[in-house]
Amino acid sequence: MSTRLSASHDALMSLLRHDPDLRDPVAVLDALARRRGMDLSDLSPTDQAALLAGRAHTLLPGQDALAGLLAAERPLTVKFGIDPTAADVHIGHAVPMIVASRFQRMGHRVVFIVGDVTGKIGDPSGRSADRPALTDDDIRANMATYRRQVSPFFDFDRAEFRYNSEWLGPLTLPRFLDVLARLPLSMSLQRDDFRERLAAGAGLSTAELVYSVVMALDSVEVNADVEIGGLDQLLNMQMCRRVMENAGQRAEHVVATVLIEGTDGTGEKMSKSRGNYVGLAFPPADVYGRLMSAPDRLLPAYLRALTELLDPEIDVLSRAHPMAVKALLASDLTATIHGAAAAEEARKAFTARFSRRRFSEVTDLPTVDRAGNADLTVADVLVRLAGAVPSRNRVRAVAADGGLRLVTEHGAGVPETARLTAEDADRPLADLPAAPPDARTFLRCGRAVVELR
Repeated sequence: MSTRLSASHDALMSLLRHDPDLRDPVAVLDALARRRGMDLSDLSPTDQAALLAGRAHTLLPGQDALAGLLAAERPLTVKFGIDPTAADVHIGHAVPMIVASRFQRMGHRVVFIVGDVTGKIGDPSGRSADRPALTDDDIRANMATYRRQVSPFFDFDRAEFRYNSEWLGPLTLPRFLDVLARLPLSMSLQRDDFRERLAAGAGLSTAELVYSVVMALDSVEVNADVEIGGLDQLLNMQMCRRVMENAGQRAEHVVATVLIEGTDGTGEKMSKSRGNYVGLAFPPADVYGRLMSAPDRLLPAYLRALTELLDPEIDVLSRAHPMAVKALLASDLTATIHGAAAAEEARKAFTARFSRRRFSEVTDLPTVDRAGNADLTVADVLVRLAGAVPSRNRVRAVAADGGLRLVTEHGAGVPETARLTAEDADRPLADLPAAPPDARTFLRCGRAVVELR
């Protein structure tokens, strides 16, 4: 039977066959924009489960069980939570939010929970040391714009936005002790991340030990049918299932999504602490530029995780030029966050900057006072001072590939370009050759450019 999604897929495949090099991507972008808001309720439960599973790393208890749940003739409660440990939500968080959006467009109720209580503990998953405690003021400041940042992925007229202090604030000690008494300590102590920290002599607070139990009370409160989170949350979500069963509820289904690699291409996952992320609060030009700076090899994973493209469509796109595909990805995600007009302006600005033969023709390049920052390394200038590159590791990686350059422009003459090595990236700015009085000097790292004055 034909569905809205299958009709969209046929139309998009026809567009890609007629324009395999993406010379005119406007129609493809329009098709993806329509798909982001597409009603998916006409898909069968089996097809719905397959669509959701296609963007999941792990399903508990499994795809067939999820299809059975989706066949229930009632709206499901779908939980997604995030702790306000920093002010920025980034596109790594968007991966499970896109899956949550699909549930919503299938007719189910999404509950978006901001962990203003669990944020005080800090999720210990995968950490090698305890996290500094956040104050109430820290948490209030961090979560001030969360709803606005995530609103491109949800229709809050049909979704709930809640804080877990609503139910965790009034929680009494006897009730919490009753929850803990029903859980074996081995459930927490068998976690590899906890055992590794203890073996290394690193700190592990009792609060961290029970973090997943506190998080599970969110699932109990909303009586979640499904919980969505990144793969790093899998152990926490398994605890949610156990606590729900102990409370006499049916254990929630778990959809654990992939963790995407950061834009610096070092192999580390995208995270705010590493600076290799694209924030949902970033201006359109920064969203677009950060995505364009990502290594080509990340394209298939980013397309799968961050767009509404289906696998056969991604397979066709894999045969196009990587720069064209990357521009499609950057335009689509920028449009998702900021709207199509802002995405087009960001694309035009990016194209204008990098189609010019001389950097001195560009009017909005970040500038760095060379004399006042002579002791900073080249990498620090690009990362910390100018914010043009997400991490020092990214600067070194680009340098190793020959993309770190010192460019000197003399009047109207031909620019002089000197290649800098990965070792040069860690040398102070003072070690770079001085520019002649009548010249302008630029640091170029891949697509990022900074003027040295």
